[in-house]
Amino acid sequence: MTKFPLVVALGALAAAGAVVVLTERFYRELEVRLAGAILNVITTSGVYVAPDRESVYFGLSGATPFGLRMTPECSSAFLLLPLLVVTMAMLYFRPANAKRLFFSLGISAVVVVLVNQLRILTIVGLVHWLGPDEGYYWGHTLLGSMVSVFGGAVSLVLFVWLATRKPKAVA
Repeated sequence: MTKFPLVVALGALAAAGAVVVLTERFYRELEVRLAGAILNVITTSGVYVAPDRESVYFGLSGATPFGLRMTPECSSAFLLLPLLVVTMAMLYFRPANAKRLFFSLGISAVVVVLVNQLRILTIVGLVHWLGPDEGYYWGHTLLGSMVSVFGGAVSLVLFVWLATRKPKAVA
């Protein structure tokens, strides 16, 4: 990769990071909408999404309806930033791997988003199973955090593996 395309690619990655930071509220609204869509498919207890409050409510037809509000620290938006930074660093030192790096970034970003949805579903499942107080406590504090940490680590390892693996030799 020559100097100009490298500068453009690095600038695009930096701009993507800035966009994630500057539009994180809109991003959280999208995450809440996705969570609501998934919950509508897997549950029959009633789901309501309030994107302007970054909230999803579930269990509406039961005795204990519950709502989750997506705060900035619970969003996957900021989990994408390390992937962007690592991509920039690797691209700077190995610009010839640009295609592979962008592919790796795309796959890893999807994994981060799906892991955060799994975290939300874990909280919902535990609230249904253990009740609102205990279910939220265990789902948000312990298991939800474990899902996020483990999933974030998996996405970084996946990124590095995809970005650095050697292409198969063609016989």
